[in-house]
Amino acid sequence: MNEAERAANLPPTPQYQYAQRVGNQLFVAGQVPHDALGQLVGPDDPYQQAMQCLHNLVTVLTVHGFAVSDVRRLVIYVVGEQANLSKAWNAVAEQFGGQVPPATLLGVARLGYIGQIVEVDATVLKE
Repeated sequence: MNEAERAANLPPTPQYQYAQRVGNQLFVAGQVPHDALGQLVGPDDPYQQAMQCLHNLVTVLTVHGFAVSDVRRLVIYVVGEQANLSKAWNAVAEQFGGQVPPATLLGVARLGYIGQIVEVDATVLKE
């Protein structure tokens, strides 16, 4: 984490950066559903977890001088049955006002934190 990320109240990360800017690109780590205190948001609720991941993504973009419109691709990882994927997707569609950039919605066996069922990864490029 860097000082700007800490100042933006992003949850602490264990030994990795949220993002790194290289020219007009931002390489973003997968965003997890933790609040500013590092607490899991929305246990067993893929919609709430996706919303928190997206909230964290928007914060990371802003900290590094990018905007939501600079997101060129999303990957949404979801643990569980089809209903979980649909609920997570509803949050993504809502966050992007129905204008979601190219995206991949993946069902996975597990994610990095206990209780985590959603993670959002983004490819970001400013023209």
